Amino acid sequence: MTENDILVLPDGWRWVRLGDVVAEALPGFASGERDPKGVVQLRMNNLDTRGNLSLSEFIRVPADEATIARYQLQAGDVMFNNTNSVELVGKTALFFGYTEPVVYSNHFTRLRAKPDQLEPRYLASWILSQWQSHTFERICNRWIGQSAVKNDKLLGLKIPLPPLDEQRRIAAILTHQLAVVERARTAAHAQLEAAKALPAAYLRAVFESEEAQAWPLRSLDSLCEIQLGKMLSPKSKTGLRSRPYLRNTNVQWNRFDLSDIAEMDFSDQEERKFALREGDLMVCEGGEPGRSAVWAGEIAPCYYQKALHRLRPINNSIDPHFLMYRLWLGAFSAEFFDSQAKTTIAHLPAVRLASLKVGVPSLSDQQHIAARLNEQMASVECTRQALQTQLDSINQLPAALLRQAFEGQL
Repeated sequence: MTENDILVLPDGWRWVRLGDVVAEALPGFASGERDPKGVVQLRMNNLDTRGNLSLSEFIRVPADEATIARYQLQAGDVMFNNTNSVELVGKTALFFGYTEPVVYSNHFTRLRAKPDQLEPRYLASWILSQWQSHTFERICNRWIGQSAVKNDKLLGLKIPLPPLDEQRRIAAILTHQLAVVERARTAAHAQLEAAKALPAAYLRAVFESEEAQAWPLRSLDSLCEIQLGKMLSPKSKTGLRSRPYLRNTNVQWNRFDLSDIAEMDFSDQEERKFALREGDLMVCEGGEPGRSAVWAGEIAPCYYQKALHRLRPINNSIDPHFLMYRLWLGAFSAEFFDSQAKTTIAHLPAVRLASLKVGVPSLSDQQHIAARLNEQMASVECTRQALQTQLDSINQLPAALLRQAFEGQL
């Protein structure tokens, strides 16, 4: 904290160097071993970014009596995550105790407050407020993929300190308010997850219905021309015949993100082969195999790269939006996942797409189904956006509450 950051405090408050009110700041110990009969060791995954500590999942490590005695946690210890990514370093939680001894890894620093000067709950909340304001991003030492906050920088921070009784009052209010926020966040998150599950439910209701079982089955290559896009290469970036093309990231669920369109060279022959037409169904080959959208001529001319399949209905044999939703069902139900694949990277090769069996009702029925699903998916998206906005607002509440608390406004 710089001098310019220091606020005018209420009467009775004072700025104090953190190291002056902390009795101990002890990093933990590393252990690459596991022992099913060993001691529970706190790891980075046991802390979230909202100040919560969970031991629902933990590891056990071997440790002798001296090590356990030195590193065993006590109720009221504040656990500071001293090493992590730049974004996560400094996340902190209060330890409330456990049914058996718990020690902690070297990625944590155990802070023990001087009991006559500093309330542990107040300390944990204040450090959380510093993480939320990115203090630890600014003071950490950085390496590739990792960062660390050394004890001298941590203990050199200035903490606004009211009298001990006031600390306890503030801590009690924050504990109650943050618990209310956490319950609201949990409820909003559950609602959002339920909304996200609706598209798959709507698709199953159509394509796994009793009516759908009677639809005649056709292989996809009998319904559509299937063409994988052009492979990228340095030779295609000369700029002599530069044309816009779609990448995997441009194709989203029933929409195209055209905010960032790349270009590469296409010869006359390639232009004829890879040109897009209105009504073409563009399907992601990798990333989220089956993610797809129907091209409506948003950019003309436009082409596409090898990360995408172009499905062009043959003789109006299938409605592209109907087929899009059928592919979504495959994407949501892991139909395109190959358990025999030698790689963990999900992809949908053309040969597999071509052999996919699709139930095909009459064209008018296809169009009716697609129109109904369009309405349902649009409604789901509106609901999802509203719930996401609600959740985002809830997630901002802790930072606002903590700011008020440490500015003496509670």
